[in-house]
Amino acid sequence: MKKVLAAFAAIYLFLAAALFINIKPADQKSKEVRVGVLTLMRHPALDEIYRGYKAGLAKSGYKVKIDYQNANNDQSNLKTMAEKLVNSQDQVLFGITTPSSQALANATKKKPIVLGAVTDPKGAGLVKNNKRPGGSNITGVSDRAPIKQQLKLIQRFLPRLKTLGIIYTSSDSSAVSGYKQIVSYCKQMGINYKAYSISNSNDLNQVSQQMLTQVDAVIVPTDNTIAGAMQTLVKNANAAEKPVFPAAGTMVKDGGLATYSVDQYQLGLIGAKMTVQILQGKKPGNMAIRYVEHGTPYLNLKEAKKLGTKVPASFLKEAKSKGTIYK
Repeated sequence: MKKVLAAFAAIYLFLAAALFINIKPADQKSKEVRVGVLTLMRHPALDEIYRGYKAGLAKSGYKVKIDYQNANNDQSNLKTMAEKLVNSQDQVLFGITTPSSQALANATKKKPIVLGAVTDPKGAGLVKNNKRPGGSNITGVSDRAPIKQQLKLIQRFLPRLKTLGIIYTSSDSSAVSGYKQIVSYCKQMGINYKAYSISNSNDLNQVSQQMLTQVDAVIVPTDNTIAGAMQTLVKNANAAEKPVFPAAGTMVKDGGLATYSVDQYQLGLIGAKMTVQILQGKKPGNMAIRYVEHGTPYLNLKEAKKLGTKVPASFLKEAKSKGTIYK
């Protein structure tokens, strides 16, 4: 009898263990997790990243509570908001833009941070190595633009281009990094260029007006300040009848002519996936910085008609089949 009872006990323990193993992941996901988000400002490109991030977390199976902090383009707000998130119960922090991510990194060396829309994390001093963050509490996704692809596109639109204007914000490390890459590729490709920088959005009107008297077209790197004041640049460019080729697809929607851009929504999805991996126990230091390797075509047909610019047939076809067209 004792042997029979022992056998039943063994079977019971086995089934109980199996049931526990099967339900444990579901139990973990049924618990609420907290995520903190810090963004420098709101504009369409950054809003798309946040939208993708929320959608990615919603698909994860976790019950997620998001603490969203927006500095409204005021750098002085970032430190206070970063410290608030670090001292909260949030388990992972998500920084949208380089300044936001730097504020979070300065506030904690322990709590996991996922970067969103940081062009060059190493160059921004956020990680020691983009491929191997090492002992860092930071990883994430880069919004590095496919600049060579963009420059080739400008040449397709303007085969007789004489001078290309580059405008960027000197206080934005992502914009400076993008500017340097544009200059490097311009030299490689034999493109004559003139560079102009602004300190803040208040400079954009005057500097862009001056630039547009000396160039045939304008390229803008990944630049949150200019993205937030795109209407000013477009107004002046349209008055001069010269096209703007911006880094982000959302900036094409706001009046740029065309580009190959990383998909901002996709950046958010990748950031969410990395956040979930950290929630499941993966260490940020073991996670390489992620990139969106291929640019998506964006075209503003309304702007092309306004400027009287002929759209290359091959690009129009590609934008129709694989990208986005604004009419």
